[in-house]
Amino acid sequence: MTTWIETIHELIAKASTDLAPDVASAIQAAVRVEEAGSNAQQALATILENTSLARAKRLPLCQDTGTLVFEVWAPSALRPALLREAIHAAIGPATVAGMLRRNSVDSLTGENAAANVGPGHPVIHWHEHAGDQVRVTLLLKGGGSENVGTQYSLPDNELGAGRDLAGVRRCVLDAVHRAQGKGCSPGILGVAIGGDRATGYVASKEQFLRRIGERSPDPKLAAFEERVLAEANSLGIGPMGFGGRTTLLEVFATALNRVPASYFVTISYMCWAFRRRSVTASLA
Repeated sequence: MTTWIETIHELIAKASTDLAPDVASAIQAAVRVEEAGSNAQQALATILENTSLARAKRLPLCQDTGTLVFEVWAPSALRPALLREAIHAAIGPATVAGMLRRNSVDSLTGENAAANVGPGHPVIHWHEHAGDQVRVTLLLKGGGSENVGTQYSLPDNELGAGRDLAGVRRCVLDAVHRAQGKGCSPGILGVAIGGDRATGYVASKEQFLRRIGERSPDPKLAAFEERVLAEANSLGIGPMGFGGRTTLLEVFATALNRVPASYFVTISYMCWAFRRRSVTASLA
């Protein structure tokens, strides 16, 4: 138990203070795309400076350390309760150490939970698999980016969006336009087509487990991702809404089966501070 607590504590620290390498590389590439001396380029340069300082000083990349979302892949021999207890036990010390802000708020009283743990927080998704390896991935999902996530029900007459990929495209571009810089752009989108209202949000956020540049295995969705990414970046919103060529770093899309009466398009937005880290351990 103690070993798991220490492992999760270090995972939290790493996720909070060290930007995912693929995201850092994408931001570095974006600096070269923006006009020299522009507000967009300066914003991206400031982001990179911030990430370097956070890594060197072991401080959070952003003051909003977000909602903790744990994705766990484990063999049946590991009791879910054991790891859940370790996760809960690690969060308090990580908060005291300054790796997390006290972000677990009682929705009725407005008070912060003393241990930063409470109903609905952290989020833990459990996936059982064969073998003896346990893999834990942690996403820190900031509130600003969470607030600009949205869901559409098609057809949408206001957007002129029908129940097809063309309609989905209209929804995604509308969501990006509405978000402007409020999601702390340049952002990453997770798009789920279909499902119900609940599974759509789960699936859209699962897309954040993919790496920048990792296209969908479905050719239609892969082409959709590339097209929407290019079109979103032509809107001129830019980093932090200052204008520029880099509004999004990536678009990830997936499709779920649905009932005939419903056609949902669910969009989750991840800010530039894309905090995603993993650890793998063996039960053997």
